[in-house]
Amino acid sequence: MNTETDVRGHDHAQFWWAQGVTVDRRLCDVDKFDGSLSIYRPDIYDTISRKISSLDQELRTLSLDIHGHPELGFQEMYAHDVLTAFMEKHGWNVEKRYHLETAWVATFSHGTGGRVLGVNSEMDALPGIGHACGHNLIAIAGIAVAVAVKAALIEHDIPGKVILLGTPAEEGGQGKVILLEKGAYKEMDACLMCHPAPGPEHGASLSSSLALQRLSVEYRGHTAHAALSPWQGQNALDAAVAAYTNVALLRQQVKPSHRIHGVFGGNDWAANVIPDNAKMLWYVRAPTVAEVKEVEPRVRACFQASALATGCNVEISGMGHPMDDLRQNKALAETFAQTFRANTGPIDHEWGISSASTDFGNITYALPSIHPGFSIPTVSNGGNHTPAFTSAAATPEAHQACLEVCKALALTGLRVIEDDQFYLDVRSRDRQSNHYLYIIMLQVRTTFEDDMANTRVA
Repeated sequence: MNTETDVRGHDHAQFWWAQGVTVDRRLCDVDKFDGSLSIYRPDIYDTISRKISSLDQELRTLSLDIHGHPELGFQEMYAHDVLTAFMEKHGWNVEKRYHLETAWVATFSHGTGGRVLGVNSEMDALPGIGHACGHNLIAIAGIAVAVAVKAALIEHDIPGKVILLGTPAEEGGQGKVILLEKGAYKEMDACLMCHPAPGPEHGASLSSSLALQRLSVEYRGHTAHAALSPWQGQNALDAAVAAYTNVALLRQQVKPSHRIHGVFGGNDWAANVIPDNAKMLWYVRAPTVAEVKEVEPRVRACFQASALATGCNVEISGMGHPMDDLRQNKALAETFAQTFRANTGPIDHEWGISSASTDFGNITYALPSIHPGFSIPTVSNGGNHTPAFTSAAATPEAHQACLEVCKALALTGLRVIEDDQFYLDVRSRDRQSNHYLYIIMLQVRTTFEDDMANTRVA
């Protein structure tokens, strides 16, 4: 375990570099690996561990198959077919094209009654760079957790049900939010998944993520000859460039935890024609949904100001559903962390996908959920959404890291089904979080309304 311990007893994790890369980079404080920690039902953990280990090669083959056939969101036909075939082979009831063309669900029940555990598998890739977010690993992680919990239910005769949901289009399509609205999560008592990222060596992360609102901006102007009579035009490209600059200036006055970024383009542009159209796609992110709602009007004002300056018309619209921040259920997180630290490696609370966003955030607001990140080795500047991470997601080291996190995640899920008192604690912690978030959002709304009132007075 590559850590340094300071005089206070805290461990500072080192970054997990790929083999042959040597960069001294101290990453963050961690709760260190501790093999002396006790875990819930070691006998069940042993069952889970043995089952996942027995599937090692099958899962490796499946992961590389998906990695070798990258598909964009809502187009994951190949992944849909190979994943559902795998689950059918292992004795699960499978429904293909579940609510969405590339979504699917696999279910297993043992005994009568019992609680219902939900698990997610993602499948989609990114344009041009393939599985640069490691969704091939997330796909097999969902399977590993679900199949291991099934084995534990049978071997230890525990009544319960497992629902494995294949969720398309996490990258911009918000597939889970659509499935949530269609009722795909309504039967679940809790839901689990995990996500690869750079981070501490052999580590897992229980960080949150950023909430996100996507905005579509379209400018309409008027063409003219760019040299003969430019004064007759309204330049939509100028409007987009001005908007881009406006946002760049706005960033100086927003919190460091916020992210505002976008791209723009247009149709039928030519250097000798004043462009009469431009389209922009913007992401507005912040640590909570409430903070996104607070900063979004300021971003919209940047777009409106550039339209006014250039004489163009502008249309601004939200794209899809807002994505909520990740809200790790504390009871689930504690069991996962204890299990992972006792058997695998350190836990941190600030790395993972803390500055990214996920549609699973919306699931964490709907029901008790957990979404740990897990570290895989990569190269310098080779994090998520880079070609280097595409390569990292196919390495044997990444595969083994995935299986290890699945063991702790599966025991956490099994405890939801088996331990009545634990589940009451899970539900209690969830209600406490909902109440706290309601108060925070109410405070933000009141502050924003006061600010607007003051602006009007001025």
